[in-house]
Amino acid sequence: MFILKKHLSRRTFLRGAGATIALPLLDAMIPAGTALAQTAARPMPRLGFVYFPHGAVMDRWSPGAVGRDFEFTPILKAFEPFRDQITIVSGLKNRAAENGVAHATTAGTWLNCVTPPVSNSPNAGTSADQIAAQHIGQDTPIPSLELATEPGGPCDTRYGCGYGHTISFRTPTQPLPMEFNPRKVFYQLFGQGDNSEERATIVGETKSILDSISSEAASLQLKLTRQDRAIVSEYLDSVREIERRIQTLEKRDVSSLQLPDAPLGVPNDPAEHLDLMFDLIALGYQANVTRISTFMIAKELTMRTYNNIGVPDAFHAVSHHADNPVNLDKLTKIATYHSEVLARFVKKLAGTPDGDGSLLDHSIILFGSNMSNSNKHDHDPLPSAVLGRGYGRIKGGQHLKYPEGTPLANLLLTLLNRAGIPIEKIGDSTGLLSEV
Repeated sequence: MFILKKHLSRRTFLRGAGATIALPLLDAMIPAGTALAQTAARPMPRLGFVYFPHGAVMDRWSPGAVGRDFEFTPILKAFEPFRDQITIVSGLKNRAAENGVAHATTAGTWLNCVTPPVSNSPNAGTSADQIAAQHIGQDTPIPSLELATEPGGPCDTRYGCGYGHTISFRTPTQPLPMEFNPRKVFYQLFGQGDNSEERATIVGETKSILDSISSEAASLQLKLTRQDRAIVSEYLDSVREIERRIQTLEKRDVSSLQLPDAPLGVPNDPAEHLDLMFDLIALGYQANVTRISTFMIAKELTMRTYNNIGVPDAFHAVSHHADNPVNLDKLTKIATYHSEVLARFVKKLAGTPDGDGSLLDHSIILFGSNMSNSNKHDHDPLPSAVLGRGYGRIKGGQHLKYPEGTPLANLLLTLLNRAGIPIEKIGDSTGLLSEV
């Protein structure tokens, strides 16, 4: 790259007869002597937070060796082809979950690390995914995507249901619902309609309706009192957000994507359901419809069975293993299966070109649970692994073991900083994990 004394504006256009064409990012648009990472053009990674309930059999999760020469354990064996893209982090603890109630507050404190007060209304902390959505998700049609495979979750009379049904909090008092129907997720990502023709028609009709509403509302404002104008103004803000999403969808070129028809609904086969939800996340990343996703692959207290891998027992019942070798083997099978499903998603990201690398090269995916030994309901040490390199900001290829009791929030803070979000604290964090 030649360093010039002057640089072009990033908003430079080519204008001709009846046409205006925006230019791609050029070297001349970068100020002289300024690194790309210090400009507005700094690439923004995709962030994913994949949660599994009921902890793990920790001696079958955590490698014995620390550093780069570790051997993959049975549960994490599926990630061996992606050794350079995984960072296993041991020794972390979440005091917020420890101070709450087993299962009822475990999921909801995973990404904020704030102890919930005893109250029927949630009031903990904004979750890491929503902090990311506020910083790097606002220029995409869907700032964040919240998914699950089951509705609901555990409740407790002292805390209500807010912490058991979701891992995502838009604000300390606003838990976000997790969508489990892949058909609805597809509509959210790519618009209503079962195929591309139907979607194009509906988007066009919706846009014309919104234009009409905005025009009528603007005229109405002139006739209203101050209080009524404030009410209409709040309504218009919601309309403008819908307009922004539609306009962003219209500007995207998804002609290179092989979009399937919309799913029919929730598959009867849980294994198919899991794969389908991960496929939708991958499509959302690829089309840049969203950069942020959270996914609960099963809820706390789930009674789901895993006949497809030879475990007909309910997951939650198996998790109370009482150190019984048979139950420990069953729990290991379930955990290994979850890793294998995620590994298929990781393989898809690795095989999807994205600029000068792959989607996996440009992603940061946290895979973990907010419980350690499910039989004891403890929260130390937590099973945590990071996949992807985040545009080279994650070192990868190592097992890191921190001193006992190191806050999980330190890892969340580190991942947000690696994603270009310069916050100084989340939950009970005490600093960054420089080795990640």
